[in-house]
Order: sequence, then structure tokens, then C-alpha cells
Amino acid sequence: MTEELYLKDSYIKEFEGRVVKIEDSYVMLDKTAFYPGGGGLENDTGFLINERGEKINVTEAKRGENGEILHKIDQNASLNVGDKVIGKINWERRYRMMRLHTASHIVAALAYSKFGALITGGHISPEQAKDDFNVENKDTLIELINEANEIVKKGIELKIYFLPREEALMIPAIVKLAGRNPPQIPIWRIVEIPGIDIQADGGPHVNNTKEIGEIVLLKVENKGKGRKRVYYTVKP
Repeated sequence: MTEELYLKDSYIKEFEGRVVKIEDSYVMLDKTAFYPGGGGLENDTGFLINERGEKINVTEAKRGENGEILHKIDQNASLNVGDKVIGKINWERRYRMMRLHTASHIVAALAYSKFGALITGGHISPEQAKDDFNVENKDTLIELINEANEIVKKGIELKIYFLPREEALMIPAIVKLAGRNPPQIPIWRIVEIPGIDIQADGGPHVNNTKEIGEIVLLKVENKGKGRKRVYYTVKP
């Protein structure tokens, strides 16, 4: 299995690893800082540098059938099993998604605490986030974005830690996705914004809410009865 460096430190931009498997255009490393996507958050991109100093683009990172992380590279790239590589992620892309990801947790926490609303779907790219909530009134989501910005300004330090599944399940609303079953893995990664939110989550986040900057509402759509979609981004 790949050691997932971002689980303990979302700010690792560069790392050293070793090639343990090559299959078609996918490379598996013993460790990686590339996030493979999941939970609505897009995957990282970047590049690897081989032992000869050659730069190899990583156009996709994804999780394989056995849980390993696979890095998609050009099939003609010069890499062999056992090679040491330096991996570098596209930091500008990653950091914008980190800011949006933490913002989405604040919005989701407000939706739940104020209206009992859960997320019914969502997606985060570097450009924007979109979340679906089971609420009736579009104005509700506009209000949530305004309130989220007030929380961002408070400069709250996030806490990331790990708990046994049984202990994590005792925390109310630890999973805020409607219809989502709690993960079956024995140890859960917990992302907490003290006083605001606590969720089981496996993706990269900022260290402090101030890093989010300003959350900008783009639009709100009616997706049917009891389902509204909000689009937002961060500035700049």
C-alpha cells in the first residue's frame, strides 16, 4: 500500500519516493503526496523527476482497486520498478482546492446546525465548489455563504487527528453526506474546525480558516423539490 503523506500534512509539495509497480500508463510509489480524488474533491496533478533528472508529467492520480494510489504518466516515460523519484504536485491547483474544501466544511456545518440540512451531492475543482443541500429555500444558501465568511475571518486553527471507528461514530453528524454510509475502515481521519464542525474526511485542508480568504457566491440553482445547488469560489 502507498503511504499517503497528505493525510498528516496537506502542505507537502515535494517528496521522495520509490517506484514499486508499473502497469500500462500508471505508476505506483511507496509513498505519495498526490491526492487521488474522492469525496467530491478532484485529484492532484504535477510531475515526477526520475534519477536522470527527466521530468515526467502526472496527469491524474487515482485510487486503484486494492486501495493503492496510481499516478498516470506518459507510456513512453523512462521509469522502472525500484527507481527513486522526486514528486512535485501542482501546488497552485492543490491550494485553491484546499481553501475551497475547508470552506465547504464550514458551509455544510452551518447548513446542518441551522436547518438540519445534509449535503446530497457536491464537487470541488480549482475553479469552484458546488454543493447540493436538501433545503426548500434558495435564500437559505445565500445566507449560509454570508455567515461562512464571518467564520473564515475568525482565523480558527483546524485540528486533524485519527480515531477508532467506534469512537468516531459516537460524534453527532460525523458524516454529513445524505445517504452516505459510515466508512468501514477501522481508523478514521477526523477534520475538526473547533466550535464549528467535526467530520470524518480524507482530503487536504488549510491549517487556518483565514487562509480561505473571501468566499464568493456565484449562483444558486433549484434542482427540484427539497434540493438546491449553490456554486461558490474563493478570491483571488
